[in-house]
Amino acid sequence: MTDTDFVRDLVPELLADYQDAKGYAADVPTQSLLHIRALAHRLTRRLAADRVSFTSPNLYERIEQLNQQRLIDVPTARALHKLRGHGNRGAHPEKYHLTKSQLQTLAQKAIRDCLSLLEHLYYKWHRKPAPTYEFEQAAALSAKELCYRAVMQDDAEARYLVGMSLKAKALMELEQEQAQALDEEDRAPQSHSAATFSQAAYWFELAAPAHHGALFEHGVALLHGYRGQAEPAAGEALIAEAAGYRLPAAQALLGYFYLVGGHSISADELQAEKYLTQAAEAGNSEAMSNLGVLWYQRGELDKAFGWISRAARSGFANAQYHLALMLAQGEGCDADTAASEHWLAEAAEHGQLDAMLERARHMLNDEQAFGSDLSEAENYLRQVIRFGHSVPAMLELSIALADGMLGRIDVVGAAALLKLARSLADDEQLAVIRPLWASLLEQIQRVTPLSQDPGEQKSLRRAQELLSED
Repeated sequence: MTDTDFVRDLVPELLADYQDAKGYAADVPTQSLLHIRALAHRLTRRLAADRVSFTSPNLYERIEQLNQQRLIDVPTARALHKLRGHGNRGAHPEKYHLTKSQLQTLAQKAIRDCLSLLEHLYYKWHRKPAPTYEFEQAAALSAKELCYRAVMQDDAEARYLVGMSLKAKALMELEQEQAQALDEEDRAPQSHSAATFSQAAYWFELAAPAHHGALFEHGVALLHGYRGQAEPAAGEALIAEAAGYRLPAAQALLGYFYLVGGHSISADELQAEKYLTQAAEAGNSEAMSNLGVLWYQRGELDKAFGWISRAARSGFANAQYHLALMLAQGEGCDADTAASEHWLAEAAEHGQLDAMLERARHMLNDEQAFGSDLSEAENYLRQVIRFGHSVPAMLELSIALADGMLGRIDVVGAAALLKLARSLADDEQLAVIRPLWASLLEQIQRVTPLSQDPGEQKSLRRAQELLSED
């Protein structure tokens, strides 16, 4: 018996997604992870059987509904949430700062996690261990095969998938290029993302007449200028057309345009509510979050809290951060410091840069913050600096290194961060940097004559050079 036989025999309706997840894992890992999330959706329907009617298409809420009605045990709920998290990372790899190799590793892990869950369910259903099976390596559904179907067979779905794979690659390349810009001040970092975005746009345009998802992505490509010159009016028109086909992602983006105003779309609160509600009720977590923002702007904090809570539970990192802020302030809810810290930690874990900065501050400065880990605080700050070019994060890390808050004193690192922060700071931030600069320079000048260690003396001299440079 192979793993495929095991899945087919236990839950036949999961087989297609399972096989696709295995097939795409090597070459198109984002698509593999999306199939894992689809598999988890199908599995919740099987677990519900005829015993419960789901109140939402949202996967998080379905898992919680099954859990609350005691239709699944705690290990099953945790395993389903883990698969949901894997799928979220596949949908938005750039938001989690993942490289392609990390996505490939994650896709393979997700497949193993899926099998572990099914083994657990086999025991629950049959009261005996799952049969022994051999894990069979699947023939890769490679990008080359997709391209063959896209070019030779005019397959709109294949064209769309090629475009999505290229878009994910381009977003990751762009993030890496932006991060490298901090390390390569004297020369422009090598750019690959522009060409990859252009390739993605080509496939979306080809697939758009026969594929609603590609129609939406074609609109996004025009909006952001994937092929060079942005065409925002044309992009918004295509996104509106895709929303007319009730595509949740298109409804969510169109609702956002009506919320804040677009290039050719005027802000319209009622239209924003209409489209955001449609997308939110279809399970789009970003729409849930923006619908919460709409109600917040209207001053109806209870409704705002409800929608932002739903988005946060779905795994949307921005909503998790905003939920933490609302819980801290008691907006639309009773103030709850512990719950606020929980959601702040969740948002930071999911790569939300504001949350990572705030979480690091809590870890460094608040002895009552749970899970304080100095190495994790440093890691958060370095990621915020790398991916967000954040001056506040540079200042936090510089102070921590100079004062020994991370268990070591690193004056060279502290000085380098201050210098970098000064080069990026606005006037308000410069006013904060000047006294820090003077204080660190004074500290170095005071300690240098007292030091007897050659290595320490070398570091102190280098730090002083950095702070003395114009």
